[in-house]
Amino acid sequence: MTSPPLASPLLSPAEAAAYGALPSPAQHSDAELAALLDLLTAPRMRIATVVVGHSRDTASRSAAAAFADSWRALGRLPVLAVVDWPESAASWLRAARRFTADEPDAWVVAAAPLGWAQMSRRLRHSTDWDPARTYGLAALGDSRVPALAGAATLQGMRGVTADGSTWTIDRGWVTYPLPARRPTARPWQAVDSER
Repeated sequence: MTSPPLASPLLSPAEAAAYGALPSPAQHSDAELAALLDLLTAPRMRIATVVVGHSRDTASRSAAAAFADSWRALGRLPVLAVVDWPESAASWLRAARRFTADEPDAWVVAAAPLGWAQMSRRLRHSTDWDPARTYGLAALGDSRVPALAGAATLQGMRGVTADGSTWTIDRGWVTYPLPARRPTARPWQAVDSER
């Protein structure tokens, strides 16, 4: 008995167009880069090795290079590999294999949303890539990205926004932490202090 052929992980043109035009990556900000480095170097993280992936647009190339330079400037181990991919391709298999070949502690992604959705589908389909060990820049913090990729494809991926806040992909949605609440005086405290 033979098993049925695996379905292609590639999005059809209709699926790719279903969410409208996605924004192109913007030039990364200093706050974005600092927040990404903070995420990766937090004491609980234990991340020593990284692979950087990026799409071929100017903003993503620049962000990937800036991250790699900043990582080295922190005295971290060298970036194991820098892998790029086109916005559209026949399969993304070659890029997916290069992206996962070195088995890093973390993957860092600076990419255009549609190309990353396609690449992540290929990674999930054809490699041992773990989205929970993957960190993205601001362009990927859009709930249309996991919708295109498939809810489980990017589960646990984290990233940063241009202003330096963070996001996480959870059950197909990009979620942001609530701002910290400042303690407020209780009404009876104000009355007690006036006595």
